[in-house]
Amino acid sequence: MTTLAASIGRPEPGEYAPYYDKYISQLPGPDILETLDEQRRQMLLLLSGRTDSDGDTRYAPGKWSVKEVLGHVCDAERIFCYRALRIARSDFTPLEGFDENNYVANAPFSRLPLPDLIEDFIAVRRATLSLFRNFDELAWMRRGSANKNEVTVRAIAYIIAGHELHHRRMLQEKYLK
Repeated sequence: MTTLAASIGRPEPGEYAPYYDKYISQLPGPDILETLDEQRRQMLLLLSGRTDSDGDTRYAPGKWSVKEVLGHVCDAERIFCYRALRIARSDFTPLEGFDENNYVANAPFSRLPLPDLIEDFIAVRRATLSLFRNFDELAWMRRGSANKNEVTVRAIAYIIAGHELHHRRMLQEKYLK
């Protein structure tokens, strides 16, 4: 089944800040909703059966733990979705950036059980999918300003997926080898 997201295609340069190309360029296929849904399953497979002590793993001193990485992914996804919703609804008020290090430093991620953080990721991703599935073609193509850069709603969907993929790969390669 082809979704509207697949039919509108991938974002082009100019729809997002060049910084995000490192995320967007890594994504397969034209159907971002399918990608987002598959990522939910992949993260669940990666983290299921892990212990709380696995969640406390850091690959180097001063680096975030597995729990903090997962919490960061959820926080960032919520913020990106908020941006997408505002822009999709034609609210063109420029949206500020956020300091991810400050968010992690002031969050309780390290004190939470890993299964709770996994459930939070699943809930956030389901909400993300619901949000994007209900945008029409005009909403997907709307442009706004976030963190002093122009961005389209469809680019935000790809940024969310690319951001998750980046961090999941870090978890696979550096944390949970």
